[in-house]
Amino acid sequence: MPTLTRWFLRSALVYLVVSLLIGVMLAAPHGPTLDVLSPVHIHLFMVGWITQMIFGVAYWMFPRFSSEAPRRSERLGSVTYVALNAGLVMRAIAEPMVTLRYATPWPAILVLSAVLQWLAALAFVVNTWARVKAR
Repeated sequence: MPTLTRWFLRSALVYLVVSLLIGVMLAAPHGPTLDVLSPVHIHLFMVGWITQMIFGVAYWMFPRFSSEAPRRSERLGSVTYVALNAGLVMRAIAEPMVTLRYATPWPAILVLSAVLQWLAALAFVVNTWARVKAR
């Protein structure tokens, strides 16, 4: 299993545990302030757990690009990993701050987090597209 795949999968497992912990906190009786974590819970689960698991398994298991570069570009795969996780962590921090109406720089950080996640998805598609081919 490639090192980058291990990073994707281990990170996905961490996000699974964190998102489910937030889910337990939201299910327990709590004050209204904790409700700001609801979008974070969903985002960490969908992007942190599911998307990251898909990216890691696809990077590992999709057909080889070539014998010289079986996974196409390891650098682009690393960019995908770093951008996705930086965006996720930034969003998990910034989104509650924006919801609670804290002043700058939180709205800008939230936008930057979304851009980083979009760039991660774009890098994943660019790196994976040529590996999806007919036999």
